[in-house]
Amino acid sequence: MANLRAERVGEQIKKELADIFTREMKDPRIQFVTVTDVEVTGDLQQANVFVTILGEEEDRKETFAALEKARGFIRKEIGNRVQLRKTPEIFFHFDQSIEYGNRIETLLKEINNED
Repeated sequence: MANLRAERVGEQIKKELADIFTREMKDPRIQFVTVTDVEVTGDLQQANVFVTILGEEEDRKETFAALEKARGFIRKEIGNRVQLRKTPEIFFHFDQSIEYGNRIETLLKEINNED
């Protein structure tokens, strides 16, 4: 039952983060961030937020740094929107699965073109 609750809380946090990034954040570097997944621990104390960031490597690093800097504000916003006794600590992670998938797709196309 705790896992189901953690999943529901994670989905709610994911939805709220998308809204926060598009409406509340003033930093222009955070415009190209997509939340791909949120994993909340069973005790609801920590939320691992996986994001993809569009742009070149340097832009992604700057955007990730902006996310880290805004973590307190983001956590406060989550606390105001998601009704929990204690707001989970938020940890951002760069989700490389989309890049990995694109790389595989490119390699497969190259292989097909060689035939």
